[in-house]
Amino acid sequence: MHGGARLVGEVDVVGAKNSVLKLMAAALLAPGTTTITNCPQILDVPLMGDVLRGLGCQVDIDGDTCVIETPEELSHLADSAAMGKLRASVCVLGPLVGRLRKAKVALPGGDAIGQRPLDMHQSGLRKLGATAAIEHGCVVAEAEQLKGAQIWLDFPSVGATENILMAAVLAEGTTILDNAAREPEIVDLCTMLQQMGAKIEGAGTSTLTVHGVSSLQPTQHRVIGDRIVGATWAFAAVTTRGDITVRGVNPHHIELVLEKLRTAGAEITVEEESFRVVMPERPKAVDYVTLPFPGFATDLQPFAIALSAVSDGTAMITENVYEARFRFVEEMIRLGADARTDGHHAVVRGIERLSSAPTWASDIRAGAGLVLAGLCADGVTEVYDVFHIDRGYPGFVENLNRLGATVIRVPA
Repeated sequence: MHGGARLVGEVDVVGAKNSVLKLMAAALLAPGTTTITNCPQILDVPLMGDVLRGLGCQVDIDGDTCVIETPEELSHLADSAAMGKLRASVCVLGPLVGRLRKAKVALPGGDAIGQRPLDMHQSGLRKLGATAAIEHGCVVAEAEQLKGAQIWLDFPSVGATENILMAAVLAEGTTILDNAAREPEIVDLCTMLQQMGAKIEGAGTSTLTVHGVSSLQPTQHRVIGDRIVGATWAFAAVTTRGDITVRGVNPHHIELVLEKLRTAGAEITVEEESFRVVMPERPKAVDYVTLPFPGFATDLQPFAIALSAVSDGTAMITENVYEARFRFVEEMIRLGADARTDGHHAVVRGIERLSSAPTWASDIRAGAGLVLAGLCADGVTEVYDVFHIDRGYPGFVENLNRLGATVIRVPA
């Protein structure tokens, strides 16, 4: 990418990566045809399709529509090669245990952003009456019968909330899940499960009450807009001192992000499913602390660092979720950023302009963050391992170039 670009224009955001993959897994709960629309055209969607095919489903992905034919006779063994390529593959665990009362699920892959153990997933299933353990690289769970239980999560884990929820909807009796994750993607999953016949109360709060039912029915569901992608474009506008209108995402899902960017000096107007971010001058440095929703999302930490690197003043970014995300700082230093890390904290002193250099993406958001940083550097910056970006951003290069950047995707 060539430095010095000011991004101006409009961009459309499609369905949320962090929602669609879990919705696809939820289709396992009901035999028949489930249709999911507004799917993002990213690498992880066909990978999850491969996971479901390995379990016996027929999966047809056409544009932004995914049609899943779930058979009456479903395999409980999820060990296809695709399992090791994305973290969300572990979300077939809950539906398989819920419907089949047994599952053997290969440990997932995904981004290299730190430890993400499955202890809470297993503990929740045990509370519901299943045995659960990690054996030979797989999570193995089995139950004669699932019964509702009172479950407390030590941390509001999104993945554990989703797996326990999808097992509990077909359990006998009532399950109360406390300290549950509150992300909009959890609400989206609850909405789809309710459309399938599940009885769930408290979506969007820290307490989910699930009244188990004997069976569910397939449904049609539209994925919510991707708040992380929407926020990425908001940061892009501020970082490059641009003017971007973002459509297709609920601004209320990123209220804290937009407030932080206002503090940095941005002019922001919001509507029901869109918002506009205008940055007329050099941004001011702002501190960030990552926390579970409704806090500042850890996925957005790289963009906060990239913005801070060119802001006026000094910012402190505190990472409370994934310790390895600060690998991004090492790449920013290649670009001339004045930054250092100390445990959970990164201190970034802003400079007027970064310097171009070759960089390497370690995960989805780090890759996109390096591209935005490169747009603020002198000369031409290269970002390698951009297959990570493909897992979270459909048409990323095309959108950047439509907004006025000069970015070239070079085939490997």
